[in-house]
Amino acid sequence: MKGVIELDTVDLGWSLGIMAMAIVLSNWQKLGLEGQLLLATGRSVLQLLVVGYVIAAIFELNHPLPVLAILGVMLTIAAKVSRNRIPHKGRGLFALIWGSLFVSSGLTLSYALILIIQPETWYSPQYLIPLTGMVLGNAMNSGSLSGERLVNSINHNQREVETYLCFGATPQQAIAAYRKDAIRVSLIPTLNQMMVVGIVSLPGMFTGQVLGGSDPLNAASYQILILFMIMLTNILTAILVTEGVYRQCFNEQAQLTI
Repeated sequence: MKGVIELDTVDLGWSLGIMAMAIVLSNWQKLGLEGQLLLATGRSVLQLLVVGYVIAAIFELNHPLPVLAILGVMLTIAAKVSRNRIPHKGRGLFALIWGSLFVSSGLTLSYALILIIQPETWYSPQYLIPLTGMVLGNAMNSGSLSGERLVNSINHNQREVETYLCFGATPQQAIAAYRKDAIRVSLIPTLNQMMVVGIVSLPGMFTGQVLGGSDPLNAASYQILILFMIMLTNILTAILVTEGVYRQCFNEQAQLTI
């Protein structure tokens, strides 16, 4: 199988023409997205190029400290983004989401690396960094979707929640239906992807390996592993985030404070 065709600076310049066409279409249809598309283009190019250089340097060092450092940065940014999307002002919410992402992604990655992939070193940047990036990116969305849905549901149904409390229900019982719904909603994108993968869409992991010259069957095996890792991490994240968020909505006297 032939190796991957490398893209040079000229090719990257031509690729910008794709976004230029998107900007022209936005202007033609008067969508008002030209500024956002331009900003998104600039940020994408800058961020990915910087990350490419940083990861290349980490690959050269092949030491656990820089690997753990970049994973910590990725985790913190993911937690910050997820926290900002949840409309709740409770103190400690950032720490809650950070811890939820750390536990869920840590458990999933440990299982995959120790029992399945088994690299020569546990901190192998070739595996740990890209796997963490894919898992964290999806878990971030799951955490924000579940947390936002739960907070909004409690906000819109305060009287119903307080009625349950008046009849002797615990806070956990009073919001149980909303919490289950929030977790389900956060998993819909992942479930949809799993239902049509290989038929409607070819995910990035599979496409990237095939473009890199890997055997398609091996690429499919890795993609299956990634999808399963994402699902487990997402459901763990949603469970932990909603558990912590609902507790912040009540005081020690089991009164709704949202």
